Amino acid sequence: MGDNGTFDRIAGKAKEAAGKVTGSKETETEGKLQHAEGKVKEVAEDAKDAVKGAVNRLKGDK
Repeated sequence: MGDNGTFDRIAGKAKEAAGKVTGSKETETEGKLQHAEGKVKEVAEDAKDAVKGAVNRLKGDK
């Protein structure tokens, strides 16, 4: 399985929290962006799986 974004979501949240604790707006913003990137990857992976499933159903595969 490919990169589903879970790592980016978790790492992004950790980076965002570290930025808040240290007062670094730059680190906090990087964390927010990384978290969002992880979510996008997850949505894209879900969409890809849905398309594969629909194609397989149309072809009669299980």
